[in-house]
Amino acid sequence: MTVSVSRRHLIGAAVAAAALPGTAFALNQTNARTMVTKLIADINKVIDSGKSETAMYRDFERIFRSYSDTSYIAAYAMGVDGRRASAAQKRAFTDAFTGYISRKYGQRFREFIGGRLEVDGVHQVKNFLEVRTTAYLRGESPFEVNFHVSDRTGKELFFNIYIEGVNMLLTERTEIGAMLDKRQGNIDKLIADLKTAS
Repeated sequence: MTVSVSRRHLIGAAVAAAALPGTAFALNQTNARTMVTKLIADINKVIDSGKSETAMYRDFERIFRSYSDTSYIAAYAMGVDGRRASAAQKRAFTDAFTGYISRKYGQRFREFIGGRLEVDGVHQVKNFLEVRTTAYLRGESPFEVNFHVSDRTGKELFFNIYIEGVNMLLTERTEIGAMLDKRQGNIDKLIADLKTAS
């Protein structure tokens, strides 16, 4: 997947990187593995539930809010445009974006029905941990789904996912930037549209 790099992305990357500082103590690999194992168990429970698509998306949003650093992910997605957003807009964007990304990745995880995710290992990458997992789907070759975990908030939460090598953070920053450009930079319009987008 080719991702274009613009001034918006470069400035936003610097802002987001500053928001994810190194921690005074080493991240706990056992806690990170346990968190992702629980996350996977919850995802597997939803995809095996036989619930309706709408009900599944509600469950995926609950999971996303429980296990991810939503404020960091939303700030990264908004990038440099977050500098001109008010505090109220940032809160509203984070809430709308969380629902949006839960539906979007919920659609992807629904493809795992009849399959499974398994944790393979954990290793340190700079100031965070990467928890590597493998997805096993019926009729497809296994592929990697890797979670990047930080304890920036005081507990282990994931702040990025790589699915088959595709970086969630960079993908969402590109797409949110394009959506905002399409709306002539109107943050309120973007927030309103994210509430129903997927």
